[in-house]
Amino acid sequence: MGEGNPSPAGSRTVDPIAGLISRRAAGLPPNPFAQADARTAAAIRAGHDVIDLSKGNPDGAPPAFMQDALAHAAHDPSLFRYPAFDGVPGYLDAIAGWYGERHGVALDPRAHLLATAGASVGISTVIEALIDEGDTVVAVDPYYPQYEGSTAVAKGRFVTIPADPAHDYLPDLDAVDPNLWDEAKLLILNYPNNPTGAVATSDFYGRVVALAHEHRFAVMNDFAYAGIEFGDTPSPSILATPGALDVAVELGSLSKMFMVAGWRGGWIAGNAAILAASKAVHQQTTVLAPSVVQRAGAVALSGDLRSVAALGASYGHRAQVLVDGLREAGLDVAPPRGGLFLWARVPDGRGTSDAFTAWLIEHAGVAVMPGSCFGPASDGFVRFSLLKPERDLYQAVSRITRALA
Repeated sequence: MGEGNPSPAGSRTVDPIAGLISRRAAGLPPNPFAQADARTAAAIRAGHDVIDLSKGNPDGAPPAFMQDALAHAAHDPSLFRYPAFDGVPGYLDAIAGWYGERHGVALDPRAHLLATAGASVGISTVIEALIDEGDTVVAVDPYYPQYEGSTAVAKGRFVTIPADPAHDYLPDLDAVDPNLWDEAKLLILNYPNNPTGAVATSDFYGRVVALAHEHRFAVMNDFAYAGIEFGDTPSPSILATPGALDVAVELGSLSKMFMVAGWRGGWIAGNAAILAASKAVHQQTTVLAPSVVQRAGAVALSGDLRSVAALGASYGHRAQVLVDGLREAGLDVAPPRGGLFLWARVPDGRGTSDAFTAWLIEHAGVAVMPGSCFGPASDGFVRFSLLKPERDLYQAVSRITRALA
């Protein structure tokens, strides 16, 4: 007989938590990145040699000075206690200084900033601070999947507008039905973009802010890939746009700029009223980034940022390796201008993005993300990560070329 308390003979086993799971939890979409991990692991178990280009996980190490700052902070007794609710003051000051020096934006650390455990926490916090059941959230397709998931948690209505390849994967804002702008409570942007590699312009942000004022909606720009640009001109902050602080917030992250994704350090910056509501939600639903991470982030943001520029240049070179090789193999690849990814069209005759993703891992030993998980208009595309050494990227291109041939 097995251990535990068996049910009486002849009785049916009843699940004691049947009916207790919330409809909200049961109705959430699956996490596509967890699915990608499972897909890659299954291929490896089946004996495939897989080059995994599905990840957005940095493949390098943070600058030595940042590691030293974290180690030094771990010995500071003042950081053994819980941090202040809004963030370590020195970290908030450093974020404000970064905005001032790099983007010409003047922020009050107390009114315009909140420290978070990564940009992902910022996404859910802002959405929960703004969205009630039935409220409309507008996002640009393709979009980072958490935007839809966090909207579902808040019971909002998630609507998308397409990015326009003719406009360098920026949406044609003036082609959107004005009624949708009237219905919108929040517009979510993400530049530099995951997955297309697009970078916004000051003119684009100017039009966004004008629409937000005219139609009375808020804007959230996911700026997690700030500093990772491939040209000479940095990607602008939406907060540098005149009038943006009236309507917009922006999410920042240490993860990509300094290759510390596992440390979980980020922030929300912008409109004081949205920040006040976000702080109220944040205090009740989550915890801050560790004090030592905030201290290291303060050192990084207020110090020498040449390592970030060098990282962007390195990723730009990797991007060119993939772009050239994939185009020679016959793929239509969007020219990336920043971020960590390439966006490529599925070749004719290769089916859906899910089918092509499965075919690539089976026949080429290369794992990518299907476009279908970035929005309904993005089926027919796949996303390649730049976060592998160049030798792996050359090998991936070679494998894909042979498989397609």
